[in-house]
Amino acid sequence: MKLIYGVKDKPKFGQLIVFAIQQLLAIMAATLVVPVITNGSIQQAIEENKIAWELTTPMSPAAALFGAGVGTLVYLCFTKFKSPVFLGSSFAFLGSMAAAFAGAVSMAAGYLGLIIGAVFAGLVYVVIAIIVKFAGVGWINKLMPAVVIGPTVAIIGLSLAGNAIGDLQTAPAGGDSRIAILCGLVTLFVTMICSVYAKGKSMFRLIPFIIGILAGYVFASVLTVIGNFAGIDAIKIIDFSPLTALVADGVGLKTFLTLPDFSFLTAFGGFSDLSASYLSTLAVAYIPVAFVVFAEHIADHKNISSIIETDLLEDPGLARTLLGDGVGSMAGAFFGGCPNTTYGESVGCVAITGNASVVTIAAAAIGAMLIAFLSPFVAFVNSIPGCIMGGVCMALYGFIAVSGLKMVQKVDLEDNRNLFVVSVILIAGIGGLVLNFGPITITEIAVALILGIIANLILKGGKKEEE
Repeated sequence: MKLIYGVKDKPKFGQLIVFAIQQLLAIMAATLVVPVITNGSIQQAIEENKIAWELTTPMSPAAALFGAGVGTLVYLCFTKFKSPVFLGSSFAFLGSMAAAFAGAVSMAAGYLGLIIGAVFAGLVYVVIAIIVKFAGVGWINKLMPAVVIGPTVAIIGLSLAGNAIGDLQTAPAGGDSRIAILCGLVTLFVTMICSVYAKGKSMFRLIPFIIGILAGYVFASVLTVIGNFAGIDAIKIIDFSPLTALVADGVGLKTFLTLPDFSFLTAFGGFSDLSASYLSTLAVAYIPVAFVVFAEHIADHKNISSIIETDLLEDPGLARTLLGDGVGSMAGAFFGGCPNTTYGESVGCVAITGNASVVTIAAAAIGAMLIAFLSPFVAFVNSIPGCIMGGVCMALYGFIAVSGLKMVQKVDLEDNRNLFVVSVILIAGIGGLVLNFGPITITEIAVALILGIIANLILKGGKKEEE
């Protein structure tokens, strides 16, 4: 596709702020929900008496957002500001994070375990980066040619389809799912119309997600207000409690600015509770998952490379992208507890808007760090109903899938060797083939990629069938 802003382009300051907010809106919902899910897992374990202490300091979504901003800046520095990707909280480590708390003898040790676990995972990336530095990336391209990586990238988008549709039907205020779908579709169609019909560098063309989200939010707000006054529960979509809670606390500097509960603040008290058995638990929970996420790292960078038409595995190089991702995860977990990873939502935002400016990503990272202290903005994002984000994500995840399919266009599918490889990857990924080994979960994307690599290695020696 033709980019409106290339990787090295610098939008005007006013536009830059708006573009950065759009990137934040694209990645924020997923980044904020990871600590929330982890808190739920820990609370469930406490209720089942698996943990003997209370979760007096839950993981902070604001701290996770701050950590994502820090991790992204670290990644950009390692990649010499050549890769326009935002790093957010990784869903792949949800089980690992829950295991870190489940194996801890105190809350402080649990938070320290999050940081140590992220260091273990990051070191895996560092070791692989060193190997790549000396061995080159030729073996990666041979191991993962277009016939393998194309359908894998498509799976990244398709595997998220269920999440998008599930969100599309969600009305936090308890409204009818059909009304929620209507609100999500309003968001989607406004986004599409702005992206397609606006021309050139028009702001409508460059910020379709912001306009779509605001349009959907206003539409849902009107329905919710009418529902509250008329007593019609079916059209109540938005739960305004995050915003009303701020008003109830009164307007003031303390309400407007809050200090996130950074992980390291609690973790410093956990050193006395460390043990060899707990460290081995962390190693088992985090290190294997890091190898799984490595496969997704390759797929994401192949995807963004096809969008900006520059092979990031060559320039700045896979070693640098791995170091940026690994060290960025360590830095992010130090503040927010969550290891980071490259976000498909960010890649989709670049693809749809045609804005690949790394300056925009850097501004979004700085914005994430600042916004983490601003209660009103975090409250507003928390009040955006799932159906609105579901409408946006239909486009974001769809573009990721289409990017992978575009790679497959270059593959000769008349050749049964290629046809079998693509078929195995698509069915394993869409079917949701997941493998569990104790606390270790190999995601459907990783399983599909591994099967595709094995199938390709077995079949590539075969002869193409003559017509």
